[in-house]
Amino acid sequence: MELTVYLAGQIHTDWRDEVQQKAKEKNLPLKFVAPQTNHDRSDDIGEDILGEQPGKLYKDDAASSVNNFRTQVLMQKSDVVIALFGEQYKQWNTAMDASAAIAKNKPTIIIRPESLIHPLKELSNKANVTVETVDQALEVLAYIYE
Repeated sequence: MELTVYLAGQIHTDWRDEVQQKAKEKNLPLKFVAPQTNHDRSDDIGEDILGEQPGKLYKDDAASSVNNFRTQVLMQKSDVVIALFGEQYKQWNTAMDASAAIAKNKPTIIIRPESLIHPLKELSNKANVTVETVDQALEVLAYIYE
C-alpha cells in the first residue's frame, strides 16, 4: 500500500529532501507532494498565467489564487499531511496548510521544535500526532506498515 504524503511547511530549507531520503532508506512505500518550492516560480505564477498585474497587491493575489488551487488539489489527493514548523522563518503558510488538512479530516502530523510548543498548542491539539523531528514523523508512518 503506497501512501501519498503532502509535505507542508517552509520552502527555504531542504527538509523535504531529508524526509524523502530517510523514507527511502526505511523502504517506506511513500509518494511525496508539496507546495511549489521554487520561490520565484511561486511568486510569479499569477503573472505567468494571467499576465502583468497593475501592482504588488494584484500580483500577490493572482499568485495566491493559483498556489492555493495547486495546494488544494494536491492535499485532497494526499493520504497524510506532514506540516513542519521551523524556527527560522514565519510559518503562516504552514499554519494555514495544517489547519486546512485538519479541517479536511486528513491524518496530520505536525513537526515542531520545543520552542514552539506554546504558540502551536491549539494546532497540535487538533492534529493527530505532534513530534519534534523528521525521524519521529517517519516512525509514525512506518508504524502503519507493521
